[in-house]
Parts: sequence; structure tokens; C-alpha cells
Amino acid sequence: MTAELVRGQNHPLPQARLEVRVSAGKPVVAGATLGDEQGRVRGVEWVAHPGAPTLPGLEVSKQAAADHRLAFDLDALPGTVHRVHVLLALPAGGGGPLRFGAVTAPFVAVTGLDGAEIASYTISGLNAESAVVALELYRRQGAWKVRAVGQGYAGGLAELLADQGLPQAQQLAAGINEAVDQGLARSVAAPPPRLPDGERTRPAGAPGSDQTHAGPVSQGAADPVQPHQGIPGTAQSGSPYDGAGPRSGAAPQSGHAVGRSVPQEGHPGASVRPDSAAARPAPPGAGGPIDYSHPARQNVAPPPPPPSVPPAAPGHSAQPVAGDATGWTMEERLYNQVWGMFEDLARTTAAYRSAVDFADSRREQELDKALSDPRSRLGGQGDAAREAAQAKHAQLVDQARAALDRDLAQLMAESDVVEPALPPAYARWDNPVWHGYRVPMEPPMAVRLGDLHLPESEGLRIPMLVRLPLERGLWIDSGRAGSRDDSLADADELRRLAMDTAVAQAARLLAVHPAGEFTVQVIDPAGSGASALVPLAQSGVLAGPPAVGAAGVADVLARLIQRVDLVQMAARGGAADSLPPDLDTADQLLIVNDFPHGFDDRAVTQLRYLADEGPAVGVHLLMVADREDAAAYGPLLDPLWRSLLRLTPVPDEHLADPWVGHAWTYEPVTVPPGSQVLHQVLAQIAAARRSWNR
Repeated sequence: MTAELVRGQNHPLPQARLEVRVSAGKPVVAGATLGDEQGRVRGVEWVAHPGAPTLPGLEVSKQAAADHRLAFDLDALPGTVHRVHVLLALPAGGGGPLRFGAVTAPFVAVTGLDGAEIASYTISGLNAESAVVALELYRRQGAWKVRAVGQGYAGGLAELLADQGLPQAQQLAAGINEAVDQGLARSVAAPPPRLPDGERTRPAGAPGSDQTHAGPVSQGAADPVQPHQGIPGTAQSGSPYDGAGPRSGAAPQSGHAVGRSVPQEGHPGASVRPDSAAARPAPPGAGGPIDYSHPARQNVAPPPPPPSVPPAAPGHSAQPVAGDATGWTMEERLYNQVWGMFEDLARTTAAYRSAVDFADSRREQELDKALSDPRSRLGGQGDAAREAAQAKHAQLVDQARAALDRDLAQLMAESDVVEPALPPAYARWDNPVWHGYRVPMEPPMAVRLGDLHLPESEGLRIPMLVRLPLERGLWIDSGRAGSRDDSLADADELRRLAMDTAVAQAARLLAVHPAGEFTVQVIDPAGSGASALVPLAQSGVLAGPPAVGAAGVADVLARLIQRVDLVQMAARGGAADSLPPDLDTADQLLIVNDFPHGFDDRAVTQLRYLADEGPAVGVHLLMVADREDAAAYGPLLDPLWRSLLRLTPVPDEHLADPWVGHAWTYEPVTVPPGSQVLHQVLAQIAAARRSWNR
């Protein structure tokens, strides 16, 4: 049971490995000091802060943020440490509030690695103070306890550190503020809150994902990526891609200090602590808060934490392990781990870019100052000032790049062990796991639709995992507008690549569903996609021949709309048994090629209806289209494009993560040239379907 502490009250700590979670409403700096039996801090090496976030047994965040997760392993603290003080401070710069009396009372909670809250404390009564000791973890008779402190200091960090006996308090406080100003501790908006049963703490040595605004709001604009896909019947936000979070395991010893939050099963959306007040901006047309609960996991115990990872030797990073996130199954743990990697890469890149921005700004200020003084224009003073500014700029950029490279090296090492361990639904087509493919007995929790990367990390690809069942339809953009690849001047070649990509995506969706539970239908009015559809048509996995001509378009749309209407009525009336016996209740994927060719106004309206109403009852859309071809419809089709997750057949920057909002380059996962893996997988699916139909 959670203990709600008041100032001065204490509470026993039942375990040594803990998290302290902070929610302040405004960006704050979080840190921790180690104290001896008298509570005195013996030196700067006993202080964890954004510029030096890791000490033996604890790790704090490198960023100033409204929400923090501080990791503790009390058993790993030096024997001379008897007290740990958790401190909060308002950043000295940035134009924010300079006293806690002007912000929401900070809330701190001590939790286990499973997210279960042990004790909490709301720090009220602050006024002119800009720094505060929030909690004290202290050793008493061989056991650890937590005490609510709430001692504020109007003199800020310098006064707080001096009060704890640190001789270099003034210098250290200035160094912490400089680290924050440099962007090494940049605050990043967190994704929306979620239930506690999916949270994780970071593993030792780990470095530091409006859902992907999956549909294009405007051609070429970055669409926010979101982790979970919606589950029919749950509250949905209208976005397609969700995020993951920090890994549990040994207390972090090194790496980027950004704590990962893990998305819950059942919906897209990245992770945040349950107590977090920060939320990711909702995508256009969002329908309200996201329900992160999994329908099959209501009112049950939280998932078990991953196996503990031995702490790394001092000065070394921990060896990455596949599946080191929390989850009920290895599949779920890998899903959460991939999203944790996605978040880590987003945040560490944000810190690097912010540091470079600061270096650029500082150089410009120093140059302006030198040039504004007439005396510096004479002799060599001006040249010396410019050289000094350039040297300082190069030093700051090199420091930032070194930190980024360390984090990238850890993430690359993690990717090297995670990628081979992925199940077929998450794996690339060249992964050996496909050689042992068997038609599954139940669908997975997510599917891989491509890879994501940033310019600073060209060699690191993050799998783009989208939750199942699909919440929104997919749009393979066959147009050149917004594409970065100028080499594809041939529009016909781009259309062919788009159709090949659609076939590969459809085959993957078929491959991850049990036999008879997923059906693919095709509308190809002019027959222009016939060659690309050969693998699906020849294997016999299609529900029927591709529909051609206006009559074929009208027939397929009418049948699917009838299915949507019947299932909706049965669901609303609670009469699923009343559905016609010949109704195919399997999930349906409708591939539409070369839209709007072959569609009249009525057919366009029907397609929009399917895009809006179909996903909730198992009818999904996969369109291959160039938006410019439908320009004659004007704004009438804008809601259709926005309702779909835009993918491209060539690398293109148009997706954004849900934490920082970087523009990520999306690359489709294609079948290697000359590989027979797609034909082999489709043959197994067709054989399983024939067996199931007997």
C-alpha cells in the first residue's frame, strides 16, 4: 500500500533497487548527493547531476525536464554512504520561473522496478526557493528508509550544496547550470501517461516514440510516429505508431541518462510514468485520450521484470542482452526494448543537436562582441578573438559528438544482439528466422512496417513496429512530391516500387496471422499492378482475382461496406451470433492500386467510409496512390489522406518520434533481390489455408 508522506515523515524501503519519479509541471534539474553518517558530502565526486549523471548505485537524468526517473541500487552504494539526498532545482537560465512558489508543487514518488508505488510526497509550502531537498534515503540499523524533507533554499543549488558541507559548492552549482545551458540536459516533452504495468527501468549500461502522426498532414511534413495501434472498442487517438520505454535490470551504470518509458499493450503511444502529467501533442483529428490497457490483461498483476543483468565493471558498458525489457513474453519484451532504443536514440540526438546549437550561438555572440568593440578592429585583436571563438566552438562540438558517439556505440551493440533475436513479425526479410517460418497459431502484438534512422546515425536502423490490429489504413505513396530521391525521375518506376512495397507489406500481414484469420482482396481497376501481384495471385492467398474495371470496384466496395455495417450492428446489439453464416469474419485487407483511377464519386465516398469505419471492425485499407492524381477532388479527400499512415517505397523523411519530434527517415523493409523467402512464406500460408478450409 502506498504511503503518502508529509514533511518529516519516514517509511521503510522494502527493496534496494528503486526508482524515484519526479513530476514538477515545469522543467527542473534533478540530482542526488551522497552523504556520510553525518550527512556531509565529501566532494564533487559524491554528487550526481546532469553533467555527471552516474555514480555507483544511482543514475539521474542529463536533462532538465518536467518529469524524471532516477534509478537507485542501494546495495551498490559505497559502504561509507549512509544517506542519499534527492534534490530538485529550477534552471538558472532559459527564461523560466526562478522560484518554486511560481510553479505547481513538485510531486515525488519512490517506486519499485515494476512501477508499484512505495511512498509519495507532494512538496508544498515553497515560495522564494529555487532549489529543494525533496527526499532523503538513509540507512538505519542495516535497513534503508525514505524521509520526506522538502527543505528549500532561496540561494539555489549553491546554498543547498554548501549546507551539505561541500567546499566547492559555488563552482559545482555553476558547472551544473552551464551543463543545462549547453543543452546537455535538455528537457524533452514526454509522451502521454499510461498504466504502470508496462514501465521499465533502464538496464545497466544502456544509452540514452499524436502517434506517428501516421497519416500525412501535409505532403512532405513530418508525421509523428506512435507506438501502439488501437484495439477495436478502445479509445483511439487517430495515430498509428507507439513507443516503448526503459529497461529493467541492474541499476544503470553508464550511458545516456534518459529513462525509457514503455507503451502498454493495446494502443499506440509512447511511454510515460503513470504519475506523469506531461503528454505528447495530439495528432490532428485525435479523438481523445488513449487507452493503454490491454483487453486481455485487465485487473491482473503487472508483467514480471526481465532477468537481472549483472552490473558492468567500472569503466565498462554492460553487455547488451536481447529481451531485457519487462513483458509477459519474449515477444513483448523485445517490442518494449525496440521502443526503448527508439526513445534513447531520439533523446541522445536531441542532446547533441542542442549542444551544437548552443556552440553556434555562443560563437556568434563572441564574434559579435569582438566586432562591436572598435579597438578590436585594429591590429590582430580581432583575428585573435575570432580564432578563440572558433576554437571554443570546435571544442564544444567535439565534446557533444564524443558523447553522441558513445551512446550510438552502445545502441549499435544493442541492435546487433536484438535484430537477430526478433520474431518473424518484427524481423527484416533477410533475417534467418524466416527460414524456420511456420504459420502462427495467434497474431503477434505488433508488426514491422519499415526502418527509421536519423542523419547523425546513418548506420543504426530502428525497427518501425506498429501495433496490431491496425488502427489506421496504410498509404504507399507512389508520387514524387516530397521524395528525397531525385534519381527516381521515372514515375512508372516509382509506381512499380510502390506496388512491390504494398505486396511485401500485405505478405507480412498475412504471414503473422493464423490461417483463415486474415484475408486479402485487391482492387486494380486498370490491371497496372498485375506483375507486382504475381506472388500473391500465384500462391493462392488472395480471396479472389483482383477486381478490375468500374464494375469490379463497385462490387468489392459494396461487399466490404455490407460486412462493416453488419458487424457494427451485431456489435452494438450484442448479437454476434446473428451474423449471416456465410459472412467472412476474418480480418480483411483491401489493396487499392492506382487510386483514383476507376473510381467515380460514389466509389470515392465508399472508400472514405471504409477508411473511417473499417479498422474498428477488422476491415483495413492499403492504398497505392499518388496524391497529385486525385488533386481534382480538392480538399474533399484531405480527410482520407490524413486517416492513413503514409509510407514510401524509397527512403523519405516524413515521420516524427513522439518524444522530441525529430524528422526520421523511413525506409521500407524490402525482400532482398533474388531471395525466394517471400514465395516460400506465401506457399506455407496457402497450404495452411487449404488445410484450415477442409
